[in-house]
Amino acid sequence: MVHLPDQRLAQLIQRHEGLSAEMSNPALEPSKFVALSKDYAELTPAADAAREVLAMRRELAELEALAADAAGDAEMRALAVEELPELKAKLPDAERNLALKLLPKDSADAKPAILEIRAGTGGDEAALFAGDLARMYQRYAELRGWRVETISASAAELGGFKEVVMGVNGEGVFARLKFESGVHRVQRVPATEAQGRIHTSAATVAVLPEAEEVDVQIDDKDLRIDVYRSSGPGGQSVNTTDSAVRITHLPSGLVVIQQDEKSQHKNKAKALKVLRSRLYDMEREKLARARSADRKAMVGSGDRSERIRTYNYPQGRVTDHRINLTLHRLPEIMEGSGLEELVTALIAEDEAERLAALDA
Repeated sequence: MVHLPDQRLAQLIQRHEGLSAEMSNPALEPSKFVALSKDYAELTPAADAAREVLAMRRELAELEALAADAAGDAEMRALAVEELPELKAKLPDAERNLALKLLPKDSADAKPAILEIRAGTGGDEAALFAGDLARMYQRYAELRGWRVETISASAAELGGFKEVVMGVNGEGVFARLKFESGVHRVQRVPATEAQGRIHTSAATVAVLPEAEEVDVQIDDKDLRIDVYRSSGPGGQSVNTTDSAVRITHLPSGLVVIQQDEKSQHKNKAKALKVLRSRLYDMEREKLARARSADRKAMVGSGDRSERIRTYNYPQGRVTDHRINLTLHRLPEIMEGSGLEELVTALIAEDEAERLAALDA
């Protein structure tokens, strides 16, 4: 566990109080006040945790001194001896809470997310599984009060999706969904299988922080935009106008196709949203690799070539291979309500790894 010295905690509290004093200056310019308010709000949770730790450490020192004072009041000494174990047990939790508050924040954590699900190996069964995953995330989002919008979807003939892209908006969306990126594998007897044999198929999930225009600047000259008639389902009106849009980002080679809307303008706006988020994600990954080129990627770093989770229907279990966690709650997980346990465990593992790195 990271042990932060009292002096560092005192400096943190002093900085917090200094910001408060600056903000109370009546001559302060409004723009400066806004900037200080933001810094103050961000620092407040850590400063409060630091105050709690310092108070507990002081109390612990006082109790230890009383307990060790053989010449002192016997009743006070007995009381100190009685209270010491409880305080010693509470202090590590308070110090861990403080350390978590001081961990560098992922700037994308508060952003909405673009959730992309694609059928992988397994043909029709992979598409059905991609549909199951899409429903799982939609139900999980509903339980958390998030809003889900389908950006584009390519339905498979027997059900499910070849590919589906969704936008998820709400509080802390990317922070909770980012560890879902990777290859999800399913083991079950397909509905189309007459012999009742267990098949293995897969779907790929990519979770991207939704980028705003200020995050990614896209030069118009770097884009090739083609319009054509939509070919998917949607009735006659879909095919009578050139409403489908294909945007190619020339420097990166990324291509985004959008044809779900009847309006070319709406399709272009949705395609640009997806393109911007993919470019933002590429830049984040490039920076992460530059910072730790020879370090093994941390949990949820976005390596989508690796199998991260297996859903075994005959045994009713779900195993997350990154943290070696198996839950025999497959129905609840697929309904969305059981997913929270997996998400929380992945976040806890990520925090533990970052705390260990801070201590190293």
